[in-house]
Amino acid sequence: MKNKETVLVIDFGSQYTQLITRRIREANVYSEVHPHTITLEEVKQIDPAGIILSGGPMSVYDEGAPGLDPAILKLNIPVLGICYGLQMICRIFGGEVKPADDKEYGKVVLRVTGDSDLFEYVTKNSIVWMSHGDYLTRLPDGFEIKAESDHTPICAIENKEKSIYGVQFHPEVVHTQEGGKIIKNFLFGICRCRGDWTPRNFIEESIGKIKKTVGDSKVICALSGGVDSTVAAVLVKQAIGDNLISIHIDTGLMRKNESLKIGKMFDEKLNLNHIHIDASERFLKNLEGISDPEKKRKIIGSTFIEVFEEEAKRHGDAEFLVQGTLYPDVIESLPVKGASATIKSHHNVGGLPEKMNLKLIEPFRELFKDEVRNVGRVLNISEEFIERHPFPGPGLAVRVLGEITKEKLDILREADDIFIGEIKNAILYNQIWQAFAVLLPVQSVGVMGDNRTYDNVLAIRAVTSVDGMTADWYRFDHEFLANLSNKIINKVRGINRVVYDISSKPPSTIEWE
Repeated sequence: MKNKETVLVIDFGSQYTQLITRRIREANVYSEVHPHTITLEEVKQIDPAGIILSGGPMSVYDEGAPGLDPAILKLNIPVLGICYGLQMICRIFGGEVKPADDKEYGKVVLRVTGDSDLFEYVTKNSIVWMSHGDYLTRLPDGFEIKAESDHTPICAIENKEKSIYGVQFHPEVVHTQEGGKIIKNFLFGICRCRGDWTPRNFIEESIGKIKKTVGDSKVICALSGGVDSTVAAVLVKQAIGDNLISIHIDTGLMRKNESLKIGKMFDEKLNLNHIHIDASERFLKNLEGISDPEKKRKIIGSTFIEVFEEEAKRHGDAEFLVQGTLYPDVIESLPVKGASATIKSHHNVGGLPEKMNLKLIEPFRELFKDEVRNVGRVLNISEEFIERHPFPGPGLAVRVLGEITKEKLDILREADDIFIGEIKNAILYNQIWQAFAVLLPVQSVGVMGDNRTYDNVLAIRAVTSVDGMTADWYRFDHEFLANLSNKIINKVRGINRVVYDISSKPPSTIEWE
């Protein structure tokens, strides 16, 4: 980590923390998130080029409010505090923070009142996004005011000698007009970052690291058929050649003809020479009578381990396991923000390597989904595959709500195939982050011809997103939805009603289970 130029984001619980990290990475500077409990020694080990303190939902003077080791701000590393982060700087250096009489939420005009490296080439009056109920009432010694708004006289501060800056607004959100410039000013003008964190550099660094770690050992990769595991396999293959053993397990929970299609691609286009295992009957048998979504996930995970372990024993000289774990998987599965509840267990995080006693290789543990796609492009994986929508580890098991049966899976496969086909025909596929159908444990009355039906309800879901951490529902044309509903109901026996899910994340998750 010491050799990598890193900007450290210290998280105080803001809903925008991941956005800060993404904005930094978009500028080709590597960034990672750590909780506010990070120690001085851990910061020194990372040796960051800069530190950004995130916003947070609490007040700095609340009992139990997240704090920070003050010594971190005295390492002569450039610091930018955002909202709560600004107030934390103020408290540590002896300023004063109080509840505001007029709280500011939403779009506000920022007036830049003084020269500052942070506001280089930034318009003197621009729209920023505010979200705070407290404000600074007294500056710490050595700091100067650099911007204001109607209700916040101290909107940005600077101590040039210490290279410490703070803003009361959120430059990371799209509503802040000049936010990108402000962040880049901090990265390049203040932290003097090189901005050389590119997919090609990442690949070169990863290949070197994998070669050094693995040596002449054999490595096993579980190929789900998704973008993450496939790009990971191609990357590792470049590093170690035929010492990679790729295995695809058909769980019976894949989409229509999916195992067959991706198997051909693995071997004919990507030269992975994979081992194909059909374990569909075993998975379905183990899932009989199970309706609880978390139980389903755990059964699928443990069955996957069993099947994978049996195959791995045939390659007893293998010492490593490749997984396509992503940064959001890690963030959602670990208490980055302190004590937080697990929303759902992730198929890619934990479990498998511990039981199998294999050492892990997770080349994308630090990446977001779109960054993995960019790596895949540089590795010459076809655009058609790279742009595939995300697919959950447990497959269609979490899209058949309630008990799993082969009949329900087949109904869902047919309906999902029609939905995705219609999106592609309308040239909408690449505008959507993820689209899929969900078979609900609900039946409704319908009429087909002169007959009364009592059949299944199908929900369709399509969302837009950048990294899956937040998402919004896609606005289809009404005519498209009407035609899609007719086609599914007419062609898929067992469905007589189609509904469209218009929930965003948060508060809903993208998948239903």
